[in-house]
Amino acid sequence: MKYLMLMHAGAVDENGQNTACTPEDWMTFDKEVKDAGVFVSGESLADLVSATTVRVAADGRRVVTDGPFAETREVLGGFYVIDVPDLDAALDWAARCPGSWGDGSIVIRPVAQF
Repeated sequence: MKYLMLMHAGAVDENGQNTACTPEDWMTFDKEVKDAGVFVSGESLADLVSATTVRVAADGRRVVTDGPFAETREVLGGFYVIDVPDLDAALDWAARCPGSWGDGSIVIRPVAQF
């Protein structure tokens, strides 16, 4: 079954990097998930300041604003889609992911199959 691992960074440094892990930690995890054959896809997201939010008003008018303006400390940093037998396996991979370390968190969601 495919699962989305949505990575949220808690504390980030002045360069937007997770303070609980290093780029080498991410490279190691990326290699592990690919070597295990469970990697489907994944991407790191560009800096938060490049985000744009789109909302459609009740009258159908599109409203576009710079940034997400979220009332949270967490920053969406990227995602992995993995293909594993069950939720327990997905949780194991999430716990190994550097994005879950320190103040970070991983949201696990099954990918809908239609």
